[in-house]
Amino acid sequence: MRLLLCAVLLALLEAAPAHAEQDLLLGANMTTPAMTQAEMSRADIEALIVKADGKPIDLSDKALSGLDLSGLTLKGVNLRTARLNKTNLRGADLSGANLEQAWFIKADLSGAKLVDARMFGITAREANLSGADLSRSMPIGDFRGANMSGATLVDLRGGADIKNQSMGLMRAVFVSVNLKGANLKGANLGRSRLEYADLTDADLTNVVLMGSDLSGANLTGATVAGADFKNVEVSGARLLSLKGQDSAKDWSALVNADRAITDKTN
Repeated sequence: MRLLLCAVLLALLEAAPAHAEQDLLLGANMTTPAMTQAEMSRADIEALIVKADGKPIDLSDKALSGLDLSGLTLKGVNLRTARLNKTNLRGADLSGANLEQAWFIKADLSGAKLVDARMFGITAREANLSGADLSRSMPIGDFRGANMSGATLVDLRGGADIKNQSMGLMRAVFVSVNLKGANLKGANLGRSRLEYADLTDADLTNVVLMGSDLSGANLTGATVAGADFKNVEVSGARLLSLKGQDSAKDWSALVNADRAITDKTN
């Protein structure tokens, strides 16, 4: 399964069009037991935690979909390429976890700790991350339709690596994500996709948004002091009652600013 997922990822990187660059669902059969069932129980995982005596446990490539793992301490856990679709991880501690290429479709991670987590290639569509702490994490993956309302994303590292041409298309995909009231201070979302994201009352202080796509996004009441808006696409975006706009960087370099909805719009 791991080799198959890696092959899919590499194929998409090489051949996919720009706006399908991270659609890891292409060609994946989401109805198979590997994607919908669990090969372990909560008791099995709790036993591994006890046996590890404080050391990170290895659950890489495991099928764990649908389990109730809420409240577990899983610091540093290796979940690379694991499947946790619809898994309940509410309030779990996944600080420093390896979640690369893992599947969290419709998983419940509300209130979870994901500080310093590695998420390269993760697929977390429609996941519930409300109130979660993703500070300093690296969510280079697909979060379309996820709920991140009230989440802490301070110093998030979700920007595309423009120095690496082969991986340059990999970025945070926050299309239609609920980020109401989220704290994104100092986050790097350069070249990321935020179309139709709800950033109402979000704190975007010193956020790097250079080259990102905010088409149709709602930034009503957001704090944008020190945020970098160079070459940011804002067609159809709601830029209303912004706080700290006077100190935002490269505001004049917005793309399609005349098509955004602003306080000056007639």
